Amino acid sequence: MAIKHYLQISDFTLDEYAYVIERARLIKDRFKRYEPYHPLMDRTLVMVFEKNSTRTRLSFEAGMHQLGGAAIYLNTRDSQLGRGEPVEDAGQVISRMCDVIMIRTFGQDIIERFAAHSRVPVINGLTNEHHPCQILADIFTYIEHRGAIAGKTVAWIGDANNMLYSWLQAAHIFGFHLNVSTPKGYDLDPSLVAADNHHYTLFSNPADACVDADLVNTDVWTSMGYEAENAARLKAFDGWIVDAAKMARARPDALFMHCLPAHRGEEVAAEVIDGPQSVVWDEAENRLHVQKALLEYLVLGRL
Repeated sequence: MAIKHYLQISDFTLDEYAYVIERARLIKDRFKRYEPYHPLMDRTLVMVFEKNSTRTRLSFEAGMHQLGGAAIYLNTRDSQLGRGEPVEDAGQVISRMCDVIMIRTFGQDIIERFAAHSRVPVINGLTNEHHPCQILADIFTYIEHRGAIAGKTVAWIGDANNMLYSWLQAAHIFGFHLNVSTPKGYDLDPSLVAADNHHYTLFSNPADACVDADLVNTDVWTSMGYEAENAARLKAFDGWIVDAAKMARARPDALFMHCLPAHRGEEVAAEVIDGPQSVVWDEAENRLHVQKALLEYLVLGRL
């Protein structure tokens, strides 16, 4: 099978997503029944981290072990990448010693350059511009709870970050609509939005973006790498908290999601994230299952 990478949501077709989501459902069912499943026996995943992580490392490392393979953790601070080795050279070397690579880094250009010189599939564990694995888990979680996401409305309340750009690509592929409300000064970057993407509407008032939404989604106000802006962001995001009043404007059966970690009292009220509409713990767990399906597909193809 030709090498296929997963660097952003748009790398897969709707048909491929349908396959991966169904495989995730089957793999999760086996996991819940304690049924061993080792299709990646003797295969190795290398995980390269330039940004710290809890959920990404745990879900990929545990997932690879559960599939029968091995996972190797590399932090750029402790490798030659942190000492100036060219990304292109690292891609050549690392890919000759494993079967699949996951990278969590800063600029999207870094992972694109690495993948261009890799002999094995490369997965984006997170970049500043895209977070495809999280959105894949979110969509899988929505489907588990409510069925098909096509034709639904997803509200995004927060800044234009990697999550939002991945949601925008997903809306285009899966056929749902995105209501976007970002504080002034934290708007969409037109260069990261497809020119023909008509699957979103912008709202200046975050409460209006929640009207009739089937899913309300947010993220921390200060993402990793932007800590120096924290004070300014707290001021700019005043009023963007997802609270009970905003959820009340969504559909009665609307779900709430957050990729975590969360700051109760800032971007989300405790009554929402800990309330009955929240599915954040299922969402977090599902990173494990969709990434196992993703690893299986990229390494073995369709089974």
